[in-house]
Amino acid sequence: MRRSILHTFSFMVSFDHDPSKDQRNLWEAEQNALQTRVTLKDEGLDFDPATLEGLRYIGGVDLSFPENDHEHALACLSILSWPSLEVVHTSYLETELHLPYIAGFLAFREVDPLLKLLKQVQDEHPELMPQVVLVDGNGLLHPRMCGIACHLGVLANIPTIGVAKNFLVIPGTPSMKQVKEKCRQELQKRGDTFLLKSNDVTYGAALRTTDAAPSPVFVSQGHRVSLDTSLKIVLACCRFRIPEPIRRADLDSRAYIRHL
Repeated sequence: MRRSILHTFSFMVSFDHDPSKDQRNLWEAEQNALQTRVTLKDEGLDFDPATLEGLRYIGGVDLSFPENDHEHALACLSILSWPSLEVVHTSYLETELHLPYIAGFLAFREVDPLLKLLKQVQDEHPELMPQVVLVDGNGLLHPRMCGIACHLGVLANIPTIGVAKNFLVIPGTPSMKQVKEKCRQELQKRGDTFLLKSNDVTYGAALRTTDAAPSPVFVSQGHRVSLDTSLKIVLACCRFRIPEPIRRADLDSRAYIRHL
């Protein structure tokens, strides 16, 4: 297994605990512009979306945080072979953060180090470049239909899928209470899904990934992958509730932090 570590250089930017309304408006405008570039069908894939034949490498990205430290993080890219789901490459990036978590604006805090990790693999180990990347966060399931999975996919021009552990309530979608009740009623076994829709828009789907874990994950398209293919890939990656590429990025980055 290959492993690499990057270190960011420090920007002279202070931590902004409460970005202004003008700043948030600029971010919203950028998300709206990026959303027009999102492709919600299987496009440019070098594997068969119906059978997954030709799929060799799947990436997972996540950030972990030192205890009681909101201004530093460790970004991690795990690349797993498929169908064995064995880790073949792990990259880490120690990075400074300049924003807190703000619902709807996660990408502006976390996307830059993820882009750097993908570029490093492309430059140094192109033979291991993931054919699709699972992102710990949302894609289309977002107030402006441009969550971090869309943001990353468009900027990196790579197929991406958003996989969230919790449901992000956005205007027009079911309430948290309604979603929990739907999950309880409809997700009886591994592979069961129900669509998250509002009017004519499908934002994603709740997916039960194992028989042992009744709580679903929330899958939404990022870029260049259809929802059907997204669900197929996520389910194929699950030994536990969380798909293995994201699970390994989370576990391995946490272990790295513990040994700092």
